[in-house]
Amino acid sequence: MRVKAVKLPALLVVALATKACAFVLWLAGAKPALAAACFIAPDPFLLWGLFVPSAQGLVRVFTHFATNRREVWLTIDDGPDPEDTPRILDLLDRHGARATFFVIGERAARHPELIREIVRRGHEVAHHTHTHPHATFWCAGPARLAAELDRALAALGEAGVKPRWFRPPVGIKHLLLGRALAQRDLRCVGWTVRSGDSRAGSAAAVVRQVAPRLRSGAIVLLHEGPRLTASVRVQGIALVLEMCAQRGFACVIPRADQLR
Repeated sequence: MRVKAVKLPALLVVALATKACAFVLWLAGAKPALAAACFIAPDPFLLWGLFVPSAQGLVRVFTHFATNRREVWLTIDDGPDPEDTPRILDLLDRHGARATFFVIGERAARHPELIREIVRRGHEVAHHTHTHPHATFWCAGPARLAAELDRALAALGEAGVKPRWFRPPVGIKHLLLGRALAQRDLRCVGWTVRSGDSRAGSAAAVVRQVAPRLRSGAIVLLHEGPRLTASVRVQGIALVLEMCAQRGFACVIPRADQLR
């Protein structure tokens, strides 16, 4: 793979420069408190960039799309799942809806037939890391970051898919994520509306979370798989689709130039 020369994000460059200045101050005999203050000054901004899903400081994150129609983008994370994915595809067919499945690479490798079926039904497959390391992705070393991206790309490639979108686990990023994605022609997609389905106790609770936040151009975050409670799995998506239909929202896959 040809590696592109990609600049580090400005936030990271400024943070490193500030810490270097703190070190120079310390060597020059400045007051320790001043050097320490200079050293830690960029840390809140780095933490914001890492842990706030919509933060733009480390990588460009798309959080909605431009449209003058009543349209939303349903994004479904954590599949493919042999129980849920076929049922979700049937639901989408019944509603004439389109969605993007942000899949985990190791699950795609186990179920390439589901990846192909998602595409065959007119939907899109996107990248959600290879192992979904939600607690440690942000602090992974460069080799592990590359492995999470490349192993999933390889698994999806075996199924005939070249994804264009990436979503980090639970929206938590990595200091070098922007550079790594650019080298692989991937772009980072967040969300406008978090459904809360991974913690909800009922499908109705998912709809209550989504309904007041739904608007044209919204990206809706949903999930599939066994991490969801039995009463929410698939049924939460079913009720969201019904609500969208009742409110006149079409579920579409936006063009790349629509993303904002």
